[in-house]
Formats: sequence, C-alpha cells, structure tokens
Amino acid sequence: MNYDEVIFGRRSIRGYKPDPVPRELIEEILTLAMRAPSSMNTQPWNFYVITGEPLDRIRRGNTERMLAGVPQSREFRTGSAFEGKHRERQVEVAKQLFGAMGIARDDAEKRQDWVLRGFRQFDAPVCVIITYDKVLDGSDDTPFDCGAVATALVNAAWSRGLGTVINSQGIMQSPVVREHAGIADDQVIMKSIALGWPDMDFPSNSVVPPRKSVAEAATFVGFD
Repeated sequence: MNYDEVIFGRRSIRGYKPDPVPRELIEEILTLAMRAPSSMNTQPWNFYVITGEPLDRIRRGNTERMLAGVPQSREFRTGSAFEGKHRERQVEVAKQLFGAMGIARDDAEKRQDWVLRGFRQFDAPVCVIITYDKVLDGSDDTPFDCGAVATALVNAAWSRGLGTVINSQGIMQSPVVREHAGIADDQVIMKSIALGWPDMDFPSNSVVPPRKSVAEAATFVGFD
C-alpha cells in the first residue's frame, strides 16, 4: 500500500481472527512506528507486547475486577467527560457501532457484553501496552510524543495487513496489567492497542466514522 491507501483505508478493528501474529512482523511494525517525531528526540515511549496466556490473564483480571465493581485505576490522567460537539461525535460513533452489531438501545445484556469486549482488548491475539518513562511524568510533550508513536504504529500495522484499535479499557485495571505484563516500576501505563488479523466479517469492522473537513478544522492565515 502507498501512504494515501494506508491513511484513507485504515479503520479501527474490533473483531479479529484468532491467528497468531509473528514476533518478527511486530518488530518490523515497531521499527517503523519509532520513526515518529518526539520532542527534542526524547523518545519517551516503551512497548510491552503481550500474547498467549499472559494476555488471557490480563483479560480475565480486567473483566473480573470491573464486574466486581473495583474502581478503575488508569495511571494516565483521564480528564473530564466530553461535552458539546465532542460528546456528539462520541455518541454518533457509538450509534454506528451498535447499529452494525445489532445492539438495541434497551438491550442491557448486549451493551454490557460490548463493553466487556473492550476490557478483553476485543479478543485480539496481541496487545501492545504503551508506557512512558516515569521521570517525564507531568511533561506536556510526553503524551504528545506517545500519541505520535501510537498513530505511527496503527498505520504501520495496517500497511502490513494487520488491524488495530487504540483503547483505554484494556488498561483500566492497571495492577492487573502491571502484574501479568511485568511492567517496570519506572514506567507509567498510558494506552493499550489491540492488534491482529482483521476479521472483516465481524460487523463493527465495517464502521468508518466521518471526519471533520479541512474547512472545519483549519484556519489559513496570510494566504492569498
């Protein structure tokens, strides 16, 4: 794929085939992703790439604790709930996903099952946990840089035929993630990325949310 095909073709994948992903291919994708820019070349990111039984233990721990009502313990700040147009976009994509999956508004059981899929990293065969060095905690540049490497990672994966979805549900129970992924004490857990071969028969994988236009997003100054 050329660059335009990757950018316009990629979408978030929430249904995966069970086939394993070769470590060598993941290393190739990470090599591409780490060409992302970072502030003054600090390269604050690290990756914990998890599969197999350790990932299954994280899935179980996440879902069991959430169902038991254990409060979420994300390590990177969550911020306040979305409002206004940002909330509208959030609701719109949820409607698209629920529509594709045939989940009715009043179907509490299916809605909960959908939420739990997120805590299971959407049953993907691989989960990539992005962390950053704790000594950089509080730096505004650090999350910006980690966002850049996450974007580069999902695009690199798509260019190799793999699907991803960036999510936070997979790291809501950080003690579980730390224990089973062996995350070092000098790291802050920031995001998780589910990764695997897309199952394009899975209904929600057809959803491609609309994007803002350049006219809506950009202000041009000093142009004729």
